[in-house]
Order: sequence, then structure tokens, then C-alpha cells
Amino acid sequence: MELSLLTRRTEYEWEIPRRGAMRVPAVIFASEALVERMDRKVYEQAVNVAMLPGIVGASYVMPDAHWGYGFPIGGVAAFDADEGGVISAGGVGFDISCGVRCLLTGVKSAEVRAVQHELADALYGQIPAGVGSTGSIQLGVSETDAMLAGGARWAVQSGWGEARDLERIEEGGQMAGAEPAAVSARAKQRQMDEMGTLGSGNHYLEVQRVSAIFDAALAQQFGLQTDDVVVMIHCGSRGLGHQIGTEFLKRMAETAAEHGIVLADRELACAPIRSELGQRYLGAMRAAINCALANRQILTHLVRRVFAELLPQAALALLYDVSHNTCKLERHGARTLYVHRKGATRAFGPGHPQLPAALQAAGQPVLIGGSMGTGSYILAGTSESEERAFSSACHGAGRAMSRHQASRTWRGREVIEALAARGIIVRSPSMRGVAEEAPEAYKDVAEVVDAADAAGLARKVARVEPLICIKG
Repeated sequence: MELSLLTRRTEYEWEIPRRGAMRVPAVIFASEALVERMDRKVYEQAVNVAMLPGIVGASYVMPDAHWGYGFPIGGVAAFDADEGGVISAGGVGFDISCGVRCLLTGVKSAEVRAVQHELADALYGQIPAGVGSTGSIQLGVSETDAMLAGGARWAVQSGWGEARDLERIEEGGQMAGAEPAAVSARAKQRQMDEMGTLGSGNHYLEVQRVSAIFDAALAQQFGLQTDDVVVMIHCGSRGLGHQIGTEFLKRMAETAAEHGIVLADRELACAPIRSELGQRYLGAMRAAINCALANRQILTHLVRRVFAELLPQAALALLYDVSHNTCKLERHGARTLYVHRKGATRAFGPGHPQLPAALQAAGQPVLIGGSMGTGSYILAGTSESEERAFSSACHGAGRAMSRHQASRTWRGREVIEALAARGIIVRSPSMRGVAEEAPEAYKDVAEVVDAADAAGLARKVARVEPLICIKG
């Protein structure tokens, strides 16, 4: 992206001033080097989002941003229903509530390395992964509706997990306002045998070691020490979320003109929040959020089962579960807003009323996934982030190369062997999938996280590096 297109506010904050049909400016949080490497499409999409009815503040772009469908990946935008604000399926994304949860094991890396290959094989055997992967859980129609309404709370009540987990999940593990009736039969059918599965793409389950601590006080509050082992689970609402996104985007595009909405890009298809279509999408999307929360809860139960066999001394307590692709009704200042976060993480600061008591002093854990060869980060939300971007931060490293280009550049077996030489064990059913997720296909996650920290979006707490990676 050309820097000449932007006005520099600070070292890590850039503005695209209002022009033409833009209702608000666009703001990019990134270092100069990251901005220069962003594709021009990010600029265009951020500008287009700023044209949507009822948008408040600015069209925000996180440091890991790259081209997406309608909104850029790493896009944040809030809308006021009282001012004709809209809900956009493209502003949420297809993998609704794709997110990350982090489990504290209470063991050190040496204990894992002693059983590393056995643990990798056992996890791979227990965790279904890959395109179209199915698990041992088959839900009927009524059970599917109960899952869509109950989320992780339903999963715990069904025997997959512990009640204490719910305190460490956004929305207490159950998204209010879910409407299973707004979800099509086709979307439900796609999910009935996919619960407790990772899926494909950039989804993963990793066993990781804490390799660096950046804020000792916050790390202590999060229960983290150097060389501790943690488990991160990254996945979403699988086929159900994708089907919901596909169906509602089509309907929103077909009806936009009826609501007097002029779209700069058809991919920004949206509906007024208070319209019948807008409300139906909100109900379906919230049901998909519950699906993702339930899915990650079941996977947690399966991980605990494996660890109980090979590392019975491990505790596997939940640090936190955060979602990325969502639209949530939140209070910001004096206004109640519908905040779209597409490839972005909610990052509430210390003292926020929606945080559990144990995290009130530290702020919300912000989990940033990297690539399987570089590592991931744990950050904490800041009070400053509320004013900067509606309490939002980046969600990962961000792709630097398309999947097609990556698969033409690397071979999956070569990637696996190179990582094994570094002590990282990868298990995957798809060599093409591994090639598409080669570490070099992503931006430098450290550079992205440093920018988020410097911009005040979230504060660095710890870095974790993979020991075992189960990929779809």
C-alpha cells in the first residue's frame, strides 16, 4: 500500500481521511513496514466499509490485515441501530466465531518431550481434522437446536467439560439472542456430524511451551511461567457457519436496494439492523457463535482425555476462549453499538464488567495465533483500546501469500520434515493443507504483535512456541 494514500497520526496509527461517500475516516493500526506490505485491496475495502449506513467512529484496520470478502480480514466497524446502522454478513465472515482457546496444563516442556510422539499420535487419533472431517458425535434435529441455543453451556451439561470452564469463555459460554429457527435445515444438516472436529485451513490444535515472558505481573495473573506447557485450540463453526454466511449474503445483496442501501461493493451486502432480515441474520449468527463455542468445548474434553492417559499430572484449566469473526451488541461510552470484528479479537481492558472476577485486574486475555513454525502470543486487553478501536486487537499473523501460491511453492512433506528437525511434530491428513499453511506463507507474527502493543490495542504478556501441531 502506498503511504501517500494515508495521513500519519502516530508511528503506529494511519488515517484515510473522509472523501466522497465515506461517512467516517478509516484508521489503520500498523508499523510503516506492515502498511507498505499490505495489499491495495485493504485500503479499498476499508474505504468501502466507511461508506456503510450508521457506522460510528471509523472503519478500523488491525496490524494483521489483508484482503477479505467485503471487509478486510482484520477489519473492525461499529454501527448504531438508532442511526440506521446495518449488519453485514461479510463483516462477520464465513467461519462465524472462529476463535482460539488456551488451556494451562501445569506441566513443563521436558515432561511433554518425554512423550512427544506418543502425545502427537494420540491427539491426532482423537481429534478429527481436515476437509469434511466428522467425529463420533451425531446430533439429531432437537439436539442440534439445543446446541445452537446453549453453546458451551450445552456441551458442559452434556458431559463435555467442566462448569468452571464457562467463567473463562466470552458470554459465559452461551451467546444470548441465538435463534436456531433462523438457521436453515441445510446449515444444520452440515453440522450434525461435525461437532468436536477441527476442520481445515488455518485451524489447528497445538501443544506449546512458553518461550518468553514480557510482563511478569500480568503473566502471574494469567498463571504463566517460562517453559510452561499450554494447549491452544483454533477452530470455528465449521460447515454450519459457512452455510449461514453464504445464504444470508445472497439475501442481503438481493434486498439492499429495497432498503435504500447503495453498495460500493456487492461483497458488502448488508441489511438494516432493525429489519426483518437483519434480525434473522443476528439470530442465526448468534446460533453459529454457540456452535463454535460448543465445538471448542468438546475438543477441550477430548484433549483432556488424551492428557489423562499420557500426562495424568496435567491440570488443563482454561485460561480463556476468544472469538474472532463476530458481531456483538456492546456498550461503548454512552452508546450501544453493534461491533463487527472480522479477523479481530475483542480486547476488554482491566475492570470491564463482562470479565470474570479473576481477570478484572489484568484485563481480558487476547490470544494471537501465529504459524506452526513461528509461535503464538498471549496479550492482555487495555483500557486505551476502548478509545482506539472499540476494545479490539489483531487476531493472528495474517497471510502474506495466497494458499494457491503457497501450495505451488512448498511440499507438505518437506514442511513437516523441516519442522521436525526443529523439534516440532506435525500431524495432518493433508499434505496440500500443510503446504498451504507453511510458516513462510504468513507475516511475521512478532512484528504484528509488536505493532498491536505499540498502538495500545493490547499489551504483550507471553510468547508460546509449538511442540506439537495437529492441522486440518
